[in-house]
Amino acid sequence: MRILLVEDDGVLGDAVRDQIAGDGHSVDWVTRIDAARDAMAGAAYDLILLDLMLPDGRGIVFLRALRAAGDVTPVIILTALDQVSDRIDGLTTGADDYLVKPFDLDELSARIGSVARRYTGNPNPIIRHGTLDIDIARRSVRREGKPVQLTAREWALLEAFLNRPGQLLSKAQLEEKLYDFDAEVESNTIEVHVSRLRKKLGTGLIETERGLGYRLAQA
Repeated sequence: MRILLVEDDGVLGDAVRDQIAGDGHSVDWVTRIDAARDAMAGAAYDLILLDLMLPDGRGIVFLRALRAAGDVTPVIILTALDQVSDRIDGLTTGADDYLVKPFDLDELSARIGSVARRYTGNPNPIIRHGTLDIDIARRSVRREGKPVQLTAREWALLEAFLNRPGQLLSKAQLEEKLYDFDAEVESNTIEVHVSRLRKKLGTGLIETERGLGYRLAQA
């Protein structure tokens, strides 16, 4: 997934960025609301991690404006505001989850996965696709009952296909899911990752539409 992190605390921002990048997601980190608006104008995000107290305003106002404009991007609030009234305000304004600082980074990863599954219409963490048993929550795959080890990038690519079964995804769309703005991406990177996934999970798993992109084959 491509995630927008809106957080002005440098230490926490570093830790969160490293955690979700280690999970295989691409992450763009900004520290101000105006920078968040600019980022969203230039890219499509799968999820936003939003602090509420930012240098140029309150995150809750930013969230309210997003929802008023019809933006349905999932939002998880990350904040030190821990009163019940704060949580109620965040959730009723349109947040999908609310995590109080300090929090465990592994819990954040689990919450990101849970929110993402709800938005793709399949809250079940177990997906069966042909001979594959895919546990989204534990980020594990078995092929014909045998475990298969995937790298973080390979997992992120597989997840992108699973979230849009049957849909054609262009090379540019897949690069957005795997890499942030500043990353230098080789021209054949997606082809290499697709080839490795096919080798590990089956040659027929991903179909190629030459010159257009890739799609997950029907099970």
